Amino acid sequence: MHKYIIYTAYGWLTLTGILHFCVDVISQHLRGKHAPGIETTLYYGLHSAFALGQTVFGVLGLLLAWRSINTLSETPILLLSLAAGLGWLTITYLFMSYWEPKLNVSIFCLLIIAAFVTRETGV
Repeated sequence: MHKYIIYTAYGWLTLTGILHFCVDVISQHLRGKHAPGIETTLYYGLHSAFALGQTVFGVLGLLLAWRSINTLSETPILLLSLAAGLGWLTITYLFMSYWEPKLNVSIFCLLIIAAFVTRETGV
């Protein structure tokens, strides 16, 4: 069960990061939703960094799970993943007004907590 939760957590993070980038950066740029200016640059910069950071972290987690699932079961790695998730959650509450990114990151954090609870301690 633990293995599937790990793959689901990092797969979810990768998927939602890609979708966030497609919806909030690419589609809005192609539709010309924002007028050129400093606010637009900050908007695209925030959402690009947020989404691509999630995607890269998720892909890294998936590759690490594929190569060595036991490494992702260790407490420091799970705590680092939870800290990253809480950091993204903080960014969503401080700088993003809509609820979808908050939900996506909350699901990732819950999956990491579930992975922590279901891991085998090897005692």
